[in-house]
Amino acid sequence: MAASVGVKQELIVRAALTLLDEVGLEGLTMRRLATGMADAIFGAVSLPRNPKGKAWDERLKAVIRAIRRAFLAHRDGARVFAGTYVPTDNVLRVVEAMMALMQEAGASPKLSSDGAFSLVYYVLGFTMEEQGLNPRTGGPLDLANRQAKFANLAAMKYPSIHAALHRMFDNNLDDRFEAGLDLLISGLKARIDTRS
Repeated sequence: MAASVGVKQELIVRAALTLLDEVGLEGLTMRRLATGMADAIFGAVSLPRNPKGKAWDERLKAVIRAIRRAFLAHRDGARVFAGTYVPTDNVLRVVEAMMALMQEAGASPKLSSDGAFSLVYYVLGFTMEEQGLNPRTGGPLDLANRQAKFANLAAMKYPSIHAALHRMFDNNLDDRFEAGLDLLISGLKARIDTRS
């Protein structure tokens, strides 16, 4: 683990020194460093090959899963990327792959853009929450205590929440991620189908 931390520190220092050479000390900001790190995170997104016979939606899900893996590969990876709006080849390469798959299925450029943003926002939000539960990043929260508090309050006033309490505190995050991804992709498919 210590070697891994040293390598990550070395990469950050190298990125900071590269930025220092480009913009000088006055131009070196945490935002610029975060932008470089965000670009590097998306640079690690490995786009799945286009296997024959795979439907567009399955290929799109594979891209989204690759983004999630890239965020999870780094402590606070999703938080580093959030809000950077990095216009680099790494980011555009991934977004282009997402939009091309949706357009291949019949989505308009507008719908594919809205879909790509929505899917990236979903991955960001989910992964930030997921990383918040990770012991390496300050978690886990005392989920048993929180679940008990939710259960007590929900039992008194919020029956819909109470009925779903087990799912809300399900710690199978892969399953929960896939369920949300399926909902989003189903919505995209329905929108595309109504345009045909």
